[in-house]
Amino acid sequence: MTVSVVLYTSDLRVHDHPPLRAALEGAQEVVPLFVRDPAVDRAGFAAPNRLAFLADCLADLDRGLADRGGRLVVREGDTVSEVRTLVRQTEADEVHMAAGVTAFAREREARLRKALEDDGCRLYVHDGVVTVVPPGDVLPHGSDHFAVFTPYYKRWTAEPLRTPLSAPTSLHVPSDVRSERIRRRSAVADVSPALAVGGESEGRRLLGSWLAQHLDTYQDRHDDLAGDVTSRLSPYLHFGAVSATEAVHRASRRGGEGADAFVRQLCWRDFHHQVLAARPEAAGADYRPRQDRWRRGADAEADLAAWREGRTGYPVVDAAMRQLAHEGWMHNRGRLITASFLVKTLYIDWREGARHFLSLLVDGDVANNQLNWQWVAGTGTDTRPQRVLNPVRQGKRYDPDGSYVRRWVPELADLDGPVVHEPWRLTGLDRASVDYPDPLVELPEALERFRQARSAA
Repeated sequence: MTVSVVLYTSDLRVHDHPPLRAALEGAQEVVPLFVRDPAVDRAGFAAPNRLAFLADCLADLDRGLADRGGRLVVREGDTVSEVRTLVRQTEADEVHMAAGVTAFAREREARLRKALEDDGCRLYVHDGVVTVVPPGDVLPHGSDHFAVFTPYYKRWTAEPLRTPLSAPTSLHVPSDVRSERIRRRSAVADVSPALAVGGESEGRRLLGSWLAQHLDTYQDRHDDLAGDVTSRLSPYLHFGAVSATEAVHRASRRGGEGADAFVRQLCWRDFHHQVLAARPEAAGADYRPRQDRWRRGADAEADLAAWREGRTGYPVVDAAMRQLAHEGWMHNRGRLITASFLVKTLYIDWREGARHFLSLLVDGDVANNQLNWQWVAGTGTDTRPQRVLNPVRQGKRYDPDGSYVRRWVPELADLDGPVVHEPWRLTGLDRASVDYPDPLVELPEALERFRQARSAA
């Protein structure tokens, strides 16, 4: 009886899963394995929202496998040690897994390959499982990655897409392989109150309903903060509960400007993965150093705390930060506005913002979170590194009637129209009746501070 192991990491699904399909084709029995590795906790990526969402994903994956006669095997410990133990127990000939791009994932893969070779077992690492186009498949002349999005996008769209794979109809797992219990979402403390439900079933339902209801208007309304017609698929893509390749195929079949805009966003995701694959140090170091001397000290710490708490005095910034705390998710336009405010208006190190986002975002992804922060900070791939987003103008443009602000900043719920974006302009008793702080900083002064700092650097 031949046995293969499928090591699940950030690809928690049964549909369009090349490692699972390859394992089934090469063996009579397959062990779908997920290892809860304490090294992830030590690296600081085991945030409560992601742990709760992960619990949903694992439970749903187990149900999906059970519907096909299998089950998910869960172990806790060092990934390499646990896989090696399982291989020896089952006398498995092959291990299949999806390729990763982070330094952690690559180091884990290298250790696993060496350990399995010593046991006479082959490791197969599959590209194009987490991303649409594998990092490194599209390269500019004379470089190991694209540093600018637009030329990458042109090449990316010309690449042939692999056909999504259907879910297997059946699989058999050796009956004597033990598994630990899957942690329930309810066992995770400090989870955001309105955190989305995780899992492939929910992700596929969301993808289908969003494509039918909102894809056609996505091009015109994707920045509408109050309307919120974004897909909200980012958590499911981060955990691999939804295949990015399948999402591209399904959107492209419908066609239109909305589909083009949505596929472009998925390309941005691939773009950041190929940057990080080539420059893994960009997870913590400036991709393009600007010699910034970020603000430090008590005043900067107080401003950072106010930003985290949604008490900056700029309503659209505070609304987005409160949405993050409540949902573990934030509208993409809100991410741009809040990030620009921290790094350029307050001139505080982008790593502080990235760290806070990773502590709450259910879709907290090293490639996309860190490199998007660097893009906004001007230390990344943005071709206009000095751009600064004015939060008042952004609020009036993307939340013109103030509905988004009033939803998340109840102190301003009684203010009508655009005045909600500038409550400090109220006078007398009107201002005194609003329990909302004055702005941390005047925007013209902050802009001049940033420009002088970058000029000096």
